[in-house]
Amino acid sequence: MLQELTASPQTGETLDHYRLDAAVARGGMSTLFKATDLRDGKQVAIKVPHAEMEADPVLIERFKREAEIGQELDHPGIVKTYNGEPRSRSYMVIEWVEGRLLRSILSQDGPLPIDRAVSLTRGICEALDYMHKHGVVHRDLKPENIMVDSEDRIKLIDFGIAMKEDARRLTYAGPSPLLGTPDYISPEQVKGQRGDQRSDIYALGIMLYEMLTGQTPFNGPNPLAVMNERVLNDPKPARKLRPEITPQLQEILFRALERDPRHRYATANEMAWELEHPEQVGVEENDQRKALGGLRLPAARKLLLYGSLGLVPLVIFILMLLLARR
Repeated sequence: MLQELTASPQTGETLDHYRLDAAVARGGMSTLFKATDLRDGKQVAIKVPHAEMEADPVLIERFKREAEIGQELDHPGIVKTYNGEPRSRSYMVIEWVEGRLLRSILSQDGPLPIDRAVSLTRGICEALDYMHKHGVVHRDLKPENIMVDSEDRIKLIDFGIAMKEDARRLTYAGPSPLLGTPDYISPEQVKGQRGDQRSDIYALGIMLYEMLTGQTPFNGPNPLAVMNERVLNDPKPARKLRPEITPQLQEILFRALERDPRHRYATANEMAWELEHPEQVGVEENDQRKALGGLRLPAARKLLLYGSLGLVPLVIFILMLLLARR
C-alpha cells in the first residue's frame, strides 16, 4: 500500500533502497533524479511524481500507464523501465543513460554533418519501428527526448504522453499532454485528433530537417501560430537552406512531412529503408514540389483558417473539463 505523502523527496534523501543523488530534470508533473541502488551500487534514474499529482487519480493513472508502457518495451534504442517491487510511494526506476540530449548537440554543434544526421535518424527509425509494432505511439518526439551516447547510439526517453493503440482514453490530459510540443506536433494532432504512428514519423521528419538545417521548418510569433502554420503551408525546401542536401534526401523529408498522414510513410521502417538506399528514391518533379516553400494562402483565407483552428484546443479543453465533472 502506498503511503500518503504531502512532500516530494529531495536530493540526498533515500527512497526505499535508492539514494537520490541529484535532481537532473523537473517537469510539470514529476522530477527526475539520478540515484544509486544501495543494494548493488548501480546508477539508475528515479522519476517521482509531484505530491499534488499523486492527489489526482487521473494524473497518477497516466503516470502508471507510462511505467507499464516502459516495462513492456525491450529494445536497445529505448530506455528501459524496470519492473517495480513493493514501494513506499509512486515512482519509476529507469535505466540511467550516459550521453547528451540531441537538443544539447544541436544547440552546441549547430547543423550536423549530413551523414551523421541520416545515421541518427535511422537509429530513431529502428526504435520507432519496434515501438510501433508493439502498439505504442510516443506522441512527443523531440530532441529533448532523444539521448545520444559517445558512439552516436540513440535512446528514446520520456513516455509521459505515449499511447497504447488499444488503451482506453484517459478523461483529462490537459492542454500540453493533449497537443504535444508545438514545434514537432503533427497537423492531425493540431486538429485535435489522437494521432498514430505516422504522427511520430512526422515529428521525426521535423527533427531530421532541424539536424540538417539548424532550424525547424515552421515558425511564428507564438506556439499556436507555429502549430497552425504546418496545417496551412508546406515547409521551405531544406535544399534552399543547405544546397548540398541531395534531391533524394529532400524528397524523404517531403514524404515524412506530408500534411495528410495518408501520404506520409506508413511505417518508420519504410523511412529507414529509403534513408539507407537513397539511390532508390524517386524524386517527384512536379509543379507542387517546385512550389513548396513559396506556396502561401491568401491573407483573408489564412486569417479565417487561423481563427477556426485556434478554437480547436479550446473546444477540446472545455469538453474534457465537462466530462471530468461528471
